[in-house]
Amino acid sequence: MPQKHRNDAWSGMGTGWSITATMLGGIAVWGGIGFLLDRLVGTADVFAALGMVLGAVCATYIVYLRYGKGEGNQRGA
Repeated sequence: MPQKHRNDAWSGMGTGWSITATMLGGIAVWGGIGFLLDRLVGTADVFAALGMVLGAVCATYIVYLRYGKGEGNQRGA
C-alpha cells in the first residue's frame, strides 16, 4: 500500500489561494475603477456596483481559462 506524503493534504493550497486572489483582485480593481468613475460623474455608487459585478465576471472567466479547461476534448477531436 503506498504511503501518503506529509504534504499531500496541502497540495492544492496554492491553486486555491491563486483563485481567491484572482477573484478578490478582479472585484477590487473594477470596483475601484467604478468608484472613481462615480466620483468623476457624480453618481451615487452606480458604477462601483457595476464595476464589482464586471470584475467578478471577468475574474471568473480568467479562473476558468487558467484552471477550468481540461486536457483536451473528451470526444476524441
